[in-house]
Amino acid sequence: MDILVDDLARVIDTVAPEMRRAVVVGESFGGALARPEQVSALVVLNSFPYFAPRFRLRLARYGLALLPWGAMRLIRRATAFRLHSAHTHQEEIRRFMELTASADREGYINRLQVLMSYDIRNRLHDLRPPVLFLAAEQDHLVPSIQQAELMVARVPHATLRVLHGHGHICLIAPEIDLAEIVTAWREGQ
Repeated sequence: MDILVDDLARVIDTVAPEMRRAVVVGESFGGALARPEQVSALVVLNSFPYFAPRFRLRLARYGLALLPWGAMRLIRRATAFRLHSAHTHQEEIRRFMELTASADREGYINRLQVLMSYDIRNRLHDLRPPVLFLAAEQDHLVPSIQQAELMVARVPHATLRVLHGHGHICLIAPEIDLAEIVTAWREGQ
């Protein structure tokens, strides 16, 4: 996790060198990577402060270790409908699958290992920048609305917006315009 946080910190230093602060959008696992002191505002999509139940993480780790890796492509195809929004164009899903196909077994297992020790529930109240929590109503991977409600209750200056009819991977859905959502939220502050 520290490596990922440091990588994002370097990106912020590069793209916002004068201000050293940025509006950061974190999706799912990426919802916890930003250093609060580098953030002028935070948008968190389909994320969580703690992944429960833990047995799902352990089961997934062991399953991935035993899985013939050639089968992963088929599993990803078979489960895509549960991750994406119903209205996402097939071409966008195909492109997403193509762009993420290079993730290897070690990458998946490492991510699951990080999630096993990940728990920021007791630090949520320390977030000072304004935070917009976006939660997809049809998220089958993370109970996004429940998790967003939990985080909004603990984070000062937090707002929740539910993305009705959308799944976990929703930013490529044609009805979702992230720039429009963030602009409207920032103007309403």
